[in-house]
Amino acid sequence: MKKARNLVKNPYLYVYIVALLSGLWFLQCKSAHMTKDVSDNPLMRPFDTPHQTVPFGKIKPEHFEPAISAEIEKTRERVQAIIDNPQPPDFDNTVAALDYADLRLKRLQSILSNLNSAETNPELQAAAEKIMPRISDFYSELMQNRDLFQRVKAVYDRRDSLDLTDEQRMLLDQTYRAFVRSGVDLPPDKRERLREINAALTRAGLKFTKNLLHDTNAYYLHLTDEKDLEGLPEDVRQAAAAEARKRNLEGWVFTLHYPSYGPFMKYAANRALREKLYKMYGSRAFHGDEYNNTGVVLDEVNLRKEKAALLGYPSYAAFVLEERMAEKPDTVWQFLDQLRQYAMPHARRDVERLRELARADGIDTLQAWDVAYYSEKLKRAELDLDDEKLKPYFPLDRVLDGMFEVARKLYGIRFEPAPDIDVYHPEVQAYRVLDRDGSFLGVFYTDFYPRPGKRQGAWMTSYRPQYKKDGRNVRPHISIVSNFTRPAGDKPSLLSFYEVNTLFHEFGHALHGLLSQVTYPSLSGTHVYWDFVELPSQIMENWTYEPEVLRMFARHYATDEPLPEETVQKLKDEKKFLEGMATVRQLGFGYLDMYWHDKYPEDFRDIVQYENAALDKVRLYPYVEGTLISPSFGHLFSGGYAAGYYSYKWAELLDADAFSIFKKSGIFDPETARKFRHLLEQGGSKHPMKLYLEFAGRPPRMDALLERAGFKQSDSN
Repeated sequence: MKKARNLVKNPYLYVYIVALLSGLWFLQCKSAHMTKDVSDNPLMRPFDTPHQTVPFGKIKPEHFEPAISAEIEKTRERVQAIIDNPQPPDFDNTVAALDYADLRLKRLQSILSNLNSAETNPELQAAAEKIMPRISDFYSELMQNRDLFQRVKAVYDRRDSLDLTDEQRMLLDQTYRAFVRSGVDLPPDKRERLREINAALTRAGLKFTKNLLHDTNAYYLHLTDEKDLEGLPEDVRQAAAAEARKRNLEGWVFTLHYPSYGPFMKYAANRALREKLYKMYGSRAFHGDEYNNTGVVLDEVNLRKEKAALLGYPSYAAFVLEERMAEKPDTVWQFLDQLRQYAMPHARRDVERLRELARADGIDTLQAWDVAYYSEKLKRAELDLDDEKLKPYFPLDRVLDGMFEVARKLYGIRFEPAPDIDVYHPEVQAYRVLDRDGSFLGVFYTDFYPRPGKRQGAWMTSYRPQYKKDGRNVRPHISIVSNFTRPAGDKPSLLSFYEVNTLFHEFGHALHGLLSQVTYPSLSGTHVYWDFVELPSQIMENWTYEPEVLRMFARHYATDEPLPEETVQKLKDEKKFLEGMATVRQLGFGYLDMYWHDKYPEDFRDIVQYENAALDKVRLYPYVEGTLISPSFGHLFSGGYAAGYYSYKWAELLDADAFSIFKKSGIFDPETARKFRHLLEQGGSKHPMKLYLEFAGRPPRMDALLERAGFKQSDSN
């Protein structure tokens, strides 16, 4: 009682104790609240799942912002510890430590980005729009940290006296160049402007994707008269009827998603409807409304141009190509021009053959919406090949099994279904990948069918890269995503032969990620020079034309009859069919890319005129008023291919040459496969030309590409 009376007599002491107790109570409550946040947020704690895979079923859009914000701060602390290290900078305590510092942040970012591409919704889009610029700003801040750069530079300046492996030397070179290319040596005001540009580019890319997805989903062609379906195969009609039922409509519905749009343009005899659908497809994100991407395109191009100028480069292409096999814009222009000289004579002859067919139908001027239709008619006439009649021989599940068997015969690896691994949609399938000795290689996800929340196209991506740390070889989690036709009625998902090649293509990227055996995460798997990354994917397409491979899976889904041998030869012949036109189409995309990123003048605002100028040298049929490529060209404006689209044809040269070596020794020759697996395992740990020389024993040659396309040296004009 005496002590209590003394407290009352000393009110200041009483207030102090009450405040102290209140503070302790507040901190306890805050701690409990933070613990609750962490326990309720699966992204804020280690993944207690098989192989530490993503617990998709527990993740909500609202989890990303607090988790990524917290991880940005943790990464910032790790980086500061590198800077504050009292030991002299060396490779391990500076360069390697920095490469591992943001592993968790990059993983969270990949989860958000991948879901935003494959299974998005307005809440997830809002989360991405909020947090992605913050990530961009963090990396801009990181790469402009002069104290950190001084430690990296101290190691770089002594690189010739250090006993570094090829991989360590590559990581050191890339880390040093990344700082320089991020403007670390710029004055403060220019560094700040560069950070603003990077954040603005991130926002613009997100907006571009959002607008394009909106316009792809917004329009559909509703038909109620069966006469309008003339020419369409039965399974295309069934898919359209199923789409109509989904929308509670009678008749048939065709959308701008390619599994619906592509067959309609190829088979529909009603030219007016082909024109209507083509114009809607070609005008996506180009309607003058709030989802118009023309302003986004111009903003991105100008921001990239300004970024390059700040860093001392004459163009954005010059900035990008410094870290490509091509090295400089002139090399790309020369490459495109050289291929155009071979391809244009063939392309003109190809188009003239289509014009002859169109004239027989009373069409005086071949238009863009006629090309797929008459290409298919010509193919049927000359090769007796009908994609729709071939589809029953390519049920997706069987093609998938055949693809896995090709990987087993080449590299000894196995894919086993893993139903215990969580997925982000019921249609997604997870697999464990095992090496020939039974050891665990990685996790593989497949996601094949179109949905409203999925962007168009097909791609490979990663949820976790391979790397080695603390004696552990951390294995990757790889995914391939596509938009194949869904099963309809009692029919399974049936692929066109083009889609078979697409599947093998993305699987090639996946193998590049799954087979990786490097030490440092930023050099793992597909983290290679951009014009080299398509070699592992494009070479896989070659196996789909081999009779030995087609016999593994090309069997009719209903009768189990094998694909006829004569059809196998026709598929090989098809590789050269209208190849001039196909090559010129790809070159057109490459030229458009280079026009935007190597020649674009700041004061030019007429996007239609500029795009047409870029395509004039490869134009084969008239421009269609009201359509434009750039507003929907996701490769350039949201997909990372800016100043890099040429790499598809560049990698074709590499893959044609590399597969010619397989053909010479045998398509499953163990020694050739061993050498190519070694190339895949090395990721970006060596210069790509060095990797290619280790595989082939010589530089790549163009001869195999020209031969495969049916072009000859004498064909150039």
